[in-house]
Amino acid sequence: MKSRGKRLSLSKIITSMYLDGFQERYVNPYTDFGFKKLFGSEVNKDLLISFLNALLHEEQKIVDITYLPNEHIGDLELERKSVFDVYCRNDRGEHFIVEMQKAEQKFFKDRSVFYSTFPIREQARRGDWDYSLKSVYTIGILNFVFDEDEDSGEYFHHEVKLMDTARKTVFYDKLTFIYLEMPKFNKREDELETLFDKWMFVLKNLSRLTERPVALQERVFERVFRVAEIARLDKRDLAAYEESVKVFRDLNNVISTAEWKGEVKGHAKGLEEGLAKGLEAGLAKGLEKGKREEKLEMARGMKAEGIPLATIQKISGLSIQKIEEL
Repeated sequence: MKSRGKRLSLSKIITSMYLDGFQERYVNPYTDFGFKKLFGSEVNKDLLISFLNALLHEEQKIVDITYLPNEHIGDLELERKSVFDVYCRNDRGEHFIVEMQKAEQKFFKDRSVFYSTFPIREQARRGDWDYSLKSVYTIGILNFVFDEDEDSGEYFHHEVKLMDTARKTVFYDKLTFIYLEMPKFNKREDELETLFDKWMFVLKNLSRLTERPVALQERVFERVFRVAEIARLDKRDLAAYEESVKVFRDLNNVISTAEWKGEVKGHAKGLEEGLAKGLEAGLAKGLEKGKREEKLEMARGMKAEGIPLATIQKISGLSIQKIEEL
């Protein structure tokens, strides 16, 4: 019993050493570890079910899900491999890819479409098959805003299907892409109305909270805050989370540095262009001033020779008043 007490004390010491590096009480869902801790494990699948039901506005009630391998390789050896954050199938055979996208990518939409092809092709059957497919959902939780949406106000929830462009109606409803632009979700706790609102609030603010908000009284959120509490992680998970946070912070630093360099280069380029324009304008102004001085000198000489003021005006372009002042 005494040795067990020593082991427990040592465990607490080790846990405390790991916790010293964290100011937050709850894990950050934007980290790989945090996201998969909430949504990527069998023991916590009720959290993913709740989120998906809230996201789909209860248009379908998911009762159960089965996690599927998240690493996929194309049919041919040379085809690219894809790794999903979370990949699952519900009780009706519909497939869900759920991704936490921490940074903008040049061909992000292309990648989403590419990812959707894997659960589509996996439904192929050998022998006689009528090509009937189950629905496929690709869900992106984005820590950025699409370029075309920067000025679109608070519109953050995109649901995309194949559409008949002439009729403005859904042409095929079994392939759905849902994108959530998290930076544009700004509801306060007292503004949360639906279960979806509450999930969005949790995903955006979890790592900044010190306790479960009063508005989040549903049992599922009690589970969320218990699962996400850093103090409850064992030594192995703490080490994994620490590494995940480091990767997340490094990525943010890279993005911030790139943005800063872009701003510096933009400023330098603007300054260079400004100087060039200033030099050009100064030169033009100097030439204009030189020409004016030349006209004045010419008018003085003509006036001294007794040439009529009207003639001097016609030749120099100066006003009579100006010529009289010379």
